[in-house]
Parts: sequence; structure tokens; C-alpha cells
Amino acid sequence: MSFSAIRAIYVFEMARFFRTLMQSFISPVISTSLYFVVFGAAIGSRIQEADGVSYGAFIVPGLIMLSVITQSISNASFGIYFPKFIGTIYELLSAPVSFIEIVIGYVGAAATKSLFIGVVILATSALFVDLQIAHPFWMVLFLVLTCLSFALMGFIIGIWARNFEQLQLVPLLIVTPLVFLGGSFYSISMLPPVWQIITKLNPVVYLISGFRWSFYDTADVPIAVSLFAILAFTAICIAVIGWIFKTGWRIRN
Repeated sequence: MSFSAIRAIYVFEMARFFRTLMQSFISPVISTSLYFVVFGAAIGSRIQEADGVSYGAFIVPGLIMLSVITQSISNASFGIYFPKFIGTIYELLSAPVSFIEIVIGYVGAAATKSLFIGVVILATSALFVDLQIAHPFWMVLFLVLTCLSFALMGFIIGIWARNFEQLQLVPLLIVTPLVFLGGSFYSISMLPPVWQIITKLNPVVYLISGFRWSFYDTADVPIAVSLFAILAFTAICIAVIGWIFKTGWRIRN
């Protein structure tokens, strides 16, 4: 494995991020503040607590997951789609670089960017509510795994997309609704029994539940199930990317 190749791709992608650092930094701060104003103040005045936690603090893990998931997909999909769009991906494919090095470079950079956004939102949230992190190790683990897994998914979307419209199709029409319906701003225990069963078919529920457990030691599903779900999703994404590079689907043709 050529670490110099991985480093070249990673540094190139991170340089694009740092050129818009103020935008990348200010945007999540403003959006998080607005969420706290709307959900924390307006809805929080009517819902004092959720699972024994103040509502303002309860929505913090969901806010972080919402931003991290969308940013991971967006950064990874654009990172690999743009070389396809301008044709420089063929130079990369003809270079003595394996697909593993390409994936690590692009996905690693996208995961790093979204991890930075997650830390910024966490710090911003501490200005509004009294945060408690019951399990710091598991919080970091779930955050890193989420950044990594959805960056892998974004990489797949970037290869699949034929234009910029398709690049936004899956995040806007599928991923974002799943996150909002996955218990980001409410506990699924508040739902009627039938809707609780339906909601548990949403894979994002297990990510948000496990991440919230790392903060407040409360979860909608067992922590072991949440961990298995994120690991299984990561493994599926890795298998799909391996198949893509093996067959050359949407790359060589």
C-alpha cells in the first residue's frame, strides 16, 4: 500500500475544505443555533423532558447525527464525482494506485471533514444546554463510525451519479427524511405501538439511539444492536465499493 498516494489524495481534498473554512465553520454554528431557537425554545417550552433529559439537551445527539450524516455523504459524493465530471479520474485510474488507496484517501478526507463539523456542533450546543456525556469512548466511536460509514455511502453515490441533480437525489429524498423520522428530535417511545414497530425498520434509528445512549445512558434500542447495525452498514458499503472497482461500473464506461 502506497501511503504517499493516500496522503496526496487526502491532502488535496482537505485543501479544498480549508479554502472555505469560514463557510464550513460558520454554517453549522448558525444552523445549530437556529435549531435550538426553533426546537429548543418553541417546542422545548411545551416538552420539558424526554426520557428524563431536558428537551434542549435531548436533541443534541440528533442534531449532530443530522449534520454529520448529510455532510459525510455530501463531501464524499462530490469529492469523487467532480474528477468524473472533469475527466481527471482516468488519470487517477491509470496511475499505479490501487482502489483501496483511492477509497481511503477520498473517504478519509470526507470523514475528517464531517467529524470536524460534528465537533463544532457539539461545542456550539454546549453554549445552549448543559451537556452530559456518560460514555465518552462510545460517543467518539459512534461518531467516527457514522462519519466513516456515510462517507463510504457518499462515495458510492458519487460514482453512481451521472449529473449534479442525481448527486443530490439520494441525500434529499431518502437520507434526510430517514434522519428526521429516525428519532432525531423525539424518542420513539412517544409514538403509538404500531408506529414504534414501523419506525424500527428505519436503520438511522439505531445510529441515533446508540449515539444518544453515549450521552445520557438512555436508548430506544439495545446498544449492542446499534453497534451491530453501524458495523453491518459499513461492511455492506465496503463490499459494494469493492464490486464497483472490480467491475468498473460507472467508472470505466
